[in-house]
Amino acid sequence: MQTWSAPEVPSLPVTGPQVSLYDTATRGRVETRPEGPARLYVCGITPYDATHMGHAATYVAFDLLNRAWRAAGHEVTFVQNVTDVDDPLLERATKVGVDWRELALRETQLFRDDMEALRVLPPAHYIGAVESIPLAIALIERLVATGATYTVDTDLYFSVTADDAFGSVSGWDRDQMMAIFAERGGDPERAGKKDPLDCVLWRGEREGEPSWDSPFGPGRPGWHIECSAIALEHLGHAFDVQGGGSDLVFPHHEMSAGEAQVAHPGTPFAQAYAHAGMVGYDGEKMSKSRGNLVFVSALRLSEVDPMAIRLTLLRQHYRSDWEWTDGLLWDAVDTLDAWRLAVAAGAGAPAGPVVETVLAALADDLDAPRAVAAIEEWAVATRAGATDDRDAGASIRSLADAALGLRL
Repeated sequence: MQTWSAPEVPSLPVTGPQVSLYDTATRGRVETRPEGPARLYVCGITPYDATHMGHAATYVAFDLLNRAWRAAGHEVTFVQNVTDVDDPLLERATKVGVDWRELALRETQLFRDDMEALRVLPPAHYIGAVESIPLAIALIERLVATGATYTVDTDLYFSVTADDAFGSVSGWDRDQMMAIFAERGGDPERAGKKDPLDCVLWRGEREGEPSWDSPFGPGRPGWHIECSAIALEHLGHAFDVQGGGSDLVFPHHEMSAGEAQVAHPGTPFAQAYAHAGMVGYDGEKMSKSRGNLVFVSALRLSEVDPMAIRLTLLRQHYRSDWEWTDGLLWDAVDTLDAWRLAVAAGAGAPAGPVVETVLAALADDLDAPRAVAAIEEWAVATRAGATDDRDAGASIRSLADAALGLRL
C-alpha cells in the first residue's frame, strides 16, 4: 500500500540522549536500546471515517518517538497497518451505500493527506489487511500446528491461555478483561467457545461479506492476527516498541502478542508497549460511535494551519487523557505567530541550551510539553531584545522541525 510523502528533516548539530519510555507491560520506565535500526509498530486506522484528533494525537506521539530515536543517532524502521476490511468498515459501507473497497480507498487517502499535513514521518512499510492475508494465513497455520486453535461453526478461534504470558501486556485480571471485551470487538457470550476471552483468528464466510480462500475455509482474518503477522514479517521478533492508543492495550495488543508468542515460542512479540492517552470533546472520549469528533481534514479545509493542530497536540503529554477545545487551538495559532516572528529576527537568545533541553525532554518519555515550554521561553527572551546568538533563529527553526515536526 502506498504511504505518504516524507517531509525533509533537518540535521541537528548534536546527538540526543537515548530514549526512555513508560512501558505498559512492566508498568515502569524502560530505556530503549535498539540493536541496529530501531523497530516500531504502530497500529493504524480502520478507514471508514476521517482522521479525528484522537487518531492525530496517537500518530503525532509516535512520530515524536521516531524523531527522538533519529536524534539519538538511530535509523528507524517504522511499520503501520491499515485495517481495510473489518466489520465497522463493512457496516459503514452498507449504511452509506458505497462499495467497501471504494470507502476504504477514499478514507485511507484522506488519512495520508492528514498525516502529510501534520508532518508525520511516513512508515517504511504501510500494509493493508487485505494485502497481508497470505501472511495472516501462514501465521494461523503455525498456530493450528501448535494445537492452540479450535473451530466454532465456520470460525477458527485462538485459545488465549495457550500463551503462558497472557495478561502480561495489560496487567488486567479476568474480571477487567470480561468487562470490556465485548465493547472492543470480542464475543464473550458466543456458544461453543472454550474460554469467553478466546478470539477469532479466521472468520468464516458470511453472506454478502468479502471472503478469501484458505486452508480453514473461505473467510477473512481476525483483527488481532493481522497486526501480529504484519509486525513479524516486517520487524521480526522482539521488536523495540509496539505503539497505539490506550484503548488498544486490551484486547488488541494483548491478543496480538499472545498469537505471535504461541506461534514462535521463546521470544517476546515486542520489547516494550507504549500507549497514547484518549482525547475528549464535549465531556466524553472522542469516538466515532458517539459522534463527538473534531476532524483534522475539516480544520485543514477551513484554512487552519496544520502546525497549529500539531502544536495543540504537542502541548499535552502523550500518555495523558485530555479534552480538545477551540481555545487550545487558537492559543496555538497565536503561539506559532510569536515563534515565527522570533526566529525571523535571526539573532536571539542562546539556542544551544534550548537544543539540549528539547532533546532531553523528548528522550524522557516523549515530554513534548517541556520541549514546547523551552522554545516558548526562548521566543519570549528573544522578543524582549536578547541578541546574544546571531544564528539563534535558524537553529531554533531547525530544532522545532527536526525534533517536534513543527515548520516555523
